[in-house]
Amino acid sequence: MKPKLYLLALLGLMGAWAQTGYPNLSVQQLRQAPAPRFILDVREPYEFAAGHVAGARLIPLGELAGRLAEIPKNVPVYVICRSGHRSAQASQFLAAKGFRNVHNVQGGLLAWQAAGYPVQK
Repeated sequence: MKPKLYLLALLGLMGAWAQTGYPNLSVQQLRQAPAPRFILDVREPYEFAAGHVAGARLIPLGELAGRLAEIPKNVPVYVICRSGHRSAQASQFLAAKGFRNVHNVQGGLLAWQAAGYPVQK
């Protein structure tokens, strides 16, 4: 990519992040994210039991406000749900509560499985 185009692309990403308070990323980027990391699954318990990303911690979206103390602020937080909608809501909420290293996983578990990545039950 030419330097000028790269700079424009980077500025576009920064603008989107500034509007939401968090960046979106793909399931491929989550899979490659180095440890330490915290994967937050905001689905319901029955959905989590049916299959989840290994190492994910379940805090349903409806319980998130009361369980903020369980989420670390010193490592990247990757928020995932079924399709990316609830995780975007949770990411926005966390960013508004002062979490500065929050990432929304676009496409959620559906995209994770479509990419052929394993789930834990």
